Amino acid sequence: MSTSYGKTRWKRFALVMVPSIAATAAIGVSLANSALAASFAVSGQQFKVTVDQLHGENFSQFGGVDMEANHTPHPVAISAFDHATLQNLCQSVVTDLGPLGKWTLVLKAGDKKPVDAKQLLIDMNQLNADAEFHNINIGQEASTLQGTGIDKLKKDGGTLPSGAQGFSQSAETADLSGVQQTAWATSAGTFTLPGLKLNLTQGVNECY
Repeated sequence: MSTSYGKTRWKRFALVMVPSIAATAAIGVSLANSALAASFAVSGQQFKVTVDQLHGENFSQFGGVDMEANHTPHPVAISAFDHATLQNLCQSVVTDLGPLGKWTLVLKAGDKKPVDAKQLLIDMNQLNADAEFHNINIGQEASTLQGTGIDKLKKDGGTLPSGAQGFSQSAETADLSGVQQTAWATSAGTFTLPGLKLNLTQGVNECY
């Protein structure tokens, strides 16, 4: 199940302009320390991500609505980075397997050497972090945003909102620490995942 960035209907909603970032990789990766194109979405539910330290280049953020396969709309803040490095990444998703109970899939990477992501896109609706932005532009028209992250969104069939729905923000660089985030989907041109670990455990054992 993948989220379609471009085949969505942009809705008017009050977007709380907060910085957002998360990174994840495709489930089933068998090799650590490798670069791969990746995307991840969980149909009808959110997943959680934590990062100790993030440094991102050419950050932009704007509002949108994801449409899942069952046509349920999800208002989101879409964030784009041309390049990001992430120290100590953790991602978790809980799945209810009926008679087998709840199970948690946890992915971890970058505890020693940072995770590296290029053309990072993330659809999220919650973030806790300490953040510092450089050369920030708040209230920019979303249709004027530029960068390789934005280029990827357009290549994937995405569109940028315009007019009253096109309020956005951008910054030359962003530094975040103590990141805790919930998201609907994320994708990147490439992820490099040093020290990748993937674990499936019974019960609810999320990153936070």
